[in-house]
Amino acid sequence: MRKELAKQYDPKNVEDRIYKYWLDGKYFHAKCDPDMKPYTIVIPPPNITGQLHMGHALDETFQDILIRWRRMQGYDTLWLPGTDHASIATEAKIVEAMKKEGLSKDDVGREGFLERAWEWKRVFGGRIVEQLKKLGSSCDWDRERFTMDEGCNKAVREVFVNLYNKGLIYRGERIINWCPHCLTSISDAEVEYEERDGHFWHIRYPLADGSGYVELATTRPETMLGDTGVAVHPDDERYKDIVGKTVILPLVGREIPIVADEYVEMDFGTGVVKMTPAHDPNDFEVGLRHDLEVINVMTDDAHMNENAGGYCGMTTLECRKAVVQALEEQGYLIKVEPLHHNVGVCYRCHSTVEPRISKQWFVKMQPLADPAIDIVKNGTVKFVPERFDKTYFHWMENIKDWCISRQLWWGHRIPAYYCDTCGEIVVSKDTPQACPKCGAALRQDPDTLDTWFSSALWPFSTLGWPDDTPELRHFYPTDTLVTGYDFIFFWVARMIFSACEHMGKEPFHTVFIHGIVRDELGRKMSKSLGNGIDPLEVIDRYGADALRFTLATGNSPGNDMRYSEKKVEASRNFANKLWNAARFVLMNLGEDTAPAHVPQDLALEDKWILSRLNTLTREVTENLEKFELGIAVQKLYDFIWDVFCDWYIELAKIRLQQGGEPAKTAGDVLVYVLTGILKLLHPFMPFITEEIWQVIPHEGETIMMSAWPQYDPALDYSAEETDMERIMAVVRAVRNRRAEMNVPPAKKAKLYIATSFTDLFSASSTVFMKLAAASSVEVGTEFSPDGAVNIVTHDAKVYIPMGDLVDFEAERARLNKELAKAEDDLAFIGKKLNNPAFVEKAPAAVVQMQRDGAARLQDKIAMLKESIAKLG
Repeated sequence: MRKELAKQYDPKNVEDRIYKYWLDGKYFHAKCDPDMKPYTIVIPPPNITGQLHMGHALDETFQDILIRWRRMQGYDTLWLPGTDHASIATEAKIVEAMKKEGLSKDDVGREGFLERAWEWKRVFGGRIVEQLKKLGSSCDWDRERFTMDEGCNKAVREVFVNLYNKGLIYRGERIINWCPHCLTSISDAEVEYEERDGHFWHIRYPLADGSGYVELATTRPETMLGDTGVAVHPDDERYKDIVGKTVILPLVGREIPIVADEYVEMDFGTGVVKMTPAHDPNDFEVGLRHDLEVINVMTDDAHMNENAGGYCGMTTLECRKAVVQALEEQGYLIKVEPLHHNVGVCYRCHSTVEPRISKQWFVKMQPLADPAIDIVKNGTVKFVPERFDKTYFHWMENIKDWCISRQLWWGHRIPAYYCDTCGEIVVSKDTPQACPKCGAALRQDPDTLDTWFSSALWPFSTLGWPDDTPELRHFYPTDTLVTGYDFIFFWVARMIFSACEHMGKEPFHTVFIHGIVRDELGRKMSKSLGNGIDPLEVIDRYGADALRFTLATGNSPGNDMRYSEKKVEASRNFANKLWNAARFVLMNLGEDTAPAHVPQDLALEDKWILSRLNTLTREVTENLEKFELGIAVQKLYDFIWDVFCDWYIELAKIRLQQGGEPAKTAGDVLVYVLTGILKLLHPFMPFITEEIWQVIPHEGETIMMSAWPQYDPALDYSAEETDMERIMAVVRAVRNRRAEMNVPPAKKAKLYIATSFTDLFSASSTVFMKLAAASSVEVGTEFSPDGAVNIVTHDAKVYIPMGDLVDFEAERARLNKELAKAEDDLAFIGKKLNNPAFVEKAPAAVVQMQRDGAARLQDKIAMLKESIAKLG
């Protein structure tokens, strides 16, 4: 006996059970079969600190749509999952937890801290993975990776040593971005910019020879304590005579040189710039060219150090206030201008970033960037939408050397070892036991690598590199990277140049860029606004399919989308519509109904629906090929709701009620179309489609392994589609006119249809009787009945006798009653308007409102009288 569907669809009773069925069946597992064409996506690894948010839900939904579609097309699909160790974020969480115990990193030591970190990862790191499963993600969980697992660590060490040996990784003193809260260096990509109100302080620097002074302006007067020079442009005639002289640094009394350098913009401000090589990247470069002293005046945690003299121990902001006050008191402050400017902040904690001189490890970027630019320019790697390659090129063509060392304990430790006895530095994939030069003990560099260093290797390290594995040979290069536009320089660019360098080929063929999920008002979701939406709560209330369908609907590559609960409710209603349609199909099938096939002796409406489904199959496939997921899902929605449910099922009911062969044919077509719909919809709504597929006649174990529908030229019934549209146009027109006239659905009326397609319309008389409330149908080439309602479509004129639509006596009584009420209302208003006291004393707006009401009633009375007259 065939299974049945519950009366109502309840995702809570379906989704967990279906997901377990998929897991138990190993349907997500890639075969790594060299005879099959591969399709690979590596998941952007979420942080182990993370909890599923709408950005994740959008990203994973799109990836799952693509993977499920390609899997059904017969590809050997691998969606490789994993998580990121997220150095800064994870270390901050653990430090915060220790603080509650009254402990610091120094209290527990490095090894003790790492033990806590791995335990934290064990307890919390898998949380987001389980949340991804609730969404329906069909990842190959047997191949799950972690950016700090043994294989990834091997790849990281291999890359570091190879780049070092090529001279592409070096250690040196450079200006870096320093986060005084996270107490680590961060890369340029990790600096965000916020607009803030500040000031331009104009300061007088006296010439040492007493011949005058130069005026310059700064936004950070506290850094002047580390000034070691003043610069002007070599072509600036105003200052040619003072180049080579010195000025006295206010408040400090240090004599510093005036140098000429083309970095200075002559037409900006006064054309004079203070040089603080220890705290500004441009000043640092000028300082190198002119051999200026480097004086660091700040501590790691943004306090002033001993080089700041009497300001030592102050925070930078306290020092700024004190310096400005001293400048004013001593007559050095000329003026203060308000300024609205961008300030660099740490992307993790949003503390103000301090540029500072520091000895760090860097990657030399130019040799790596050039091939990565070429591989996008020649089309080997494509961005969808294409406009995002401009973002990529801008970043890559202006890239600076990448600071990769971090002053953290959680992460990949830098494989560099120092001999304190002879000064030898050893960089090695394996841990050396002693100094190769003097035999003394070695000390490993305490720093770890930037998280993005290991993430950059993700497309190939996760497949086994540097070992030559079957997975690496079969699944690399991967096919599609799905990510947000805000990760282009963080991650995408680094994966491309890393792959070019270490694999000699691209990491993926296509970068599919999506936008972010905003709230109903178009605002970015954030904790501060309190407008974040928890996807797990949405899933609990409406089901994963409804959320997935909502995220795909209306979405276009690269553009942001707005989330609203109404959209999710609409998606839930759509799921219910599909469920009810499937229940109808099941209730009308015989026990011997075969799995989906096209029967013989098709009726006009059968050919119409089959042709429409055939076109839908072609178009949805084309849309998916172009990553137009939003367009594809809208076409599916329109077809299922309107074409299949509202039209074909109603048309099929006519023959199902007749019984016999016509009913069997209609049933077979219903199964064929429903099966096609379920397959096309499966990548978007996997749970409900699997549940329905399991109870209708089918072949195979799961819909996710069934064949993706293909366009079939034999099912192109264009002529029949046109004929069916002619019939449907008349049905729609009759229904609309009856609705305008408030005719009850149960009231039948004869139809006279004048058309040149007499055979077609005569053969469809049953359709008009069932769907257009016709009592009978007469078809001819010409009619001119008296007292009839006239309806015109492109291919027919339809006449409906007025007497069939209206009970004249009842309608006359209704109209007279409505007329009497309108006349009474007009008389009441007329009394008010004829009363001078009301007109003169009432507010003008109230009087006008009464006059407008009287005018509307007069129009209504005239229309009612006209309608009564027409009834005779």
